[in-house]
Amino acid sequence: MIGIYVHIPFCAKKCPYCDFYSQSYSKDKMISYCMAIVRNLEYYSKYNVQADTLYFGGGTPSLMEIDSIGDIIQTAKERFNMPHDSEITLEANPKTLNAKKLESLRKVGVNRLSVGVQSCIDSELKILGRNHTFKDCKRLVENANKCGFENISCDLMIGTSSQTMDTLRYSCETLSKLDIKHISSYMLKIEDGTPYSQDADILSNLPNDDMVSNMYLESVEIFKNYGFNQYEVSNFAKNGFESRHNLKYWQCVDYLGIGSGSHSCFNGKRFCVPKDRDRFILDEHQSIEVTEENPYTFEEVGMLSLRLSSGLNLSRFPKVKQSVLNKALPLEKLEYLTIDDDIITLTPKGFLVSNSIIESLIL
Repeated sequence: MIGIYVHIPFCAKKCPYCDFYSQSYSKDKMISYCMAIVRNLEYYSKYNVQADTLYFGGGTPSLMEIDSIGDIIQTAKERFNMPHDSEITLEANPKTLNAKKLESLRKVGVNRLSVGVQSCIDSELKILGRNHTFKDCKRLVENANKCGFENISCDLMIGTSSQTMDTLRYSCETLSKLDIKHISSYMLKIEDGTPYSQDADILSNLPNDDMVSNMYLESVEIFKNYGFNQYEVSNFAKNGFESRHNLKYWQCVDYLGIGSGSHSCFNGKRFCVPKDRDRFILDEHQSIEVTEENPYTFEEVGMLSLRLSSGLNLSRFPKVKQSVLNKALPLEKLEYLTIDDDIITLTPKGFLVSNSIIESLIL
């Protein structure tokens, strides 16, 4: 079964570190945009495939009107024959969801929330340009649980300006104590062209690389102590609550992206949709740009598999198995990975330098 990703490029306020495609919020444009999403879901249903995950990402999907969310979910369920237990995720800014809207989201079919917390310390949130406090995040999680959400994920950022090991520990432990099932913990990357990349004060107060590495390893240990098992470089979950949608990306299962700025690996090709919100609204069906004609090569499968704690099973690739194992043995001695029969798995230490390891093993 495929996964469906819907990109919602609307934000009430753009975060200074973010380079994802989004523009300012407009209710009228949002409604028109959502109508175009429904139109595109109907168009792609001609491929007669079944989906079991639907993911609203952004941007800020929680700005959407409930009726629009419901229309999209209903169309996806009907056109892609989605099972009753499909995973339907909505990314949320803590300022945009009150108890009433949470109840409405449950009624229209959303069963998983991904909450952009980023830090449990208000001074750090202010530096990140966030428009919420940790109290807002805590209230959202509490209300969501009361409304029947049993699958809640929270995002945390590592290596942010002015963050210390002590404040990171506090955020990791505080977040882990909430009634949630999943944590995504990302190391901040300063992207060219963002306001962050041009702010001297921000840049001068970033922790150095060694400190960020230690922060990452510390966070892995804290999450583990609270029952959140690492299943991917940046993702941790209670047993059975791994993100089914995101696993499709890493396990090389087809996914279909709808919306301006979205990406797909579908029908034998990788393709993206131009970052042009107005064009997406006007087009009968979304324009695409093919980025890869032959996806799922060994190099790609290997790169994505090594992001997962389940690792890369070399028995699927007998022609390169011995060569890769020979290159992996020295790295095992340095505790960057483990080798169990034909399966190579990176350790937390290895995840820190995964790009270099992947390059040395398979690229």
